[in-house]
Amino acid sequence: MQVDPQITYRNMEPSAHVEERIHERIAKLEEFHGRITSCRVTVEAPHQRGQKGEIYKISIDVEVPGGHVVVNREPGKNHAHEDVLVAIRDAFNAAQRQLEDHVRKTGGIHVKDHPPKTHGKVTDKFVDEAYGFIDAADGRRFFFRADSVNGQGWNDMEIGSQVHFTEMDGEMGLHAVSVTVI
Repeated sequence: MQVDPQITYRNMEPSAHVEERIHERIAKLEEFHGRITSCRVTVEAPHQRGQKGEIYKISIDVEVPGGHVVVNREPGKNHAHEDVLVAIRDAFNAAQRQLEDHVRKTGGIHVKDHPPKTHGKVTDKFVDEAYGFIDAADGRRFFFRADSVNGQGWNDMEIGSQVHFTEMDGEMGLHAVSVTVI
């Protein structure tokens, strides 16, 4: 998972036991669908006056490449959900069913993640050797070759040109590939 799971409690104190169970269920979802990017879980114990027991409401928001799964288990009159662990079980079962539907609808095809583009400025260009250097906005310095520049960008590129590129780690340090002149 790219982002640590977020667990929120409403109208109740956080519980280590409940949190442990939620993490176990998230791990099971990840076994089924290994490309979950984020998961947010809300455990809510609504105020109920004059009724016996609290019926818990569980909300789960799971993001996967090419899709989004949202489970809002309204407590209704299901008194089995007076046990927070039963409510969690039922909500995560519903989330898994929705993930299964998502995989079926996409034909089992997972959308490829594209690495984020980094912004920078060309600081050195050695025409005869066909390479140069880019300083990223965060101060890091990247080596690049002329054949890493998209299209005719190498010919149009000057010192100070603004570029977008994909970062790579090389044997000699940071490299820029798929360099595009802005």
